[in-house]
Amino acid sequence: MVIDFPPRPGTIWPMASIESTTDAAVRRQFVLQRVQPALLGLMDGSVSTLAPLFAAAGLTANPRKAFFVGLAASVGAAISMGLAEALSDDGKVTGRGTPISRGVITGVGTGIGGMLHTFPFLVANLSLALHLAYGVVVIELLGIAFIRYRFMETPLAQTVIQVILGGGVVFAIGVWLGHLGSGM
Repeated sequence: MVIDFPPRPGTIWPMASIESTTDAAVRRQFVLQRVQPALLGLMDGSVSTLAPLFAAAGLTANPRKAFFVGLAASVGAAISMGLAEALSDDGKVTGRGTPISRGVITGVGTGIGGMLHTFPFLVANLSLALHLAYGVVVIELLGIAFIRYRFMETPLAQTVIQVILGGGVVFAIGVWLGHLGSGM
């Protein structure tokens, strides 16, 4: 295709290709600067707090104590991940955006990811709290898999297997350590 410059009157420019290039760049920037830090936080918060939370539930048999362990793990992980992301680079070379925005997004995502399966431990009945938390963990992991599929263009089956397998291993370790420690 030959493009006249400047265009002759009545000539239609191939704006769709220019717009799609611009749209792709805007989408890439959004994914890189917003979705990726949020996803990093959600994944870390969801997975890194599983073991201490479920170990505490098994060790103490007390949902309130498990809740506070989950709260401490979630807040600590949120601060740690937020700082780590903010200090990892200034965004000038990588184009990943400002350190403050990435740190805040990652920290908030980490806190949310850790607290979602911690909230069920506000229920006084340990068995009910555990079953609610198990369900929340499954929903969290499937949500993370869907976000990876939607924004990172990872095949859905592959991302579900990866996220469920990774989360399942950490979850199993937490439950095992809780049982192991409660038998001492």
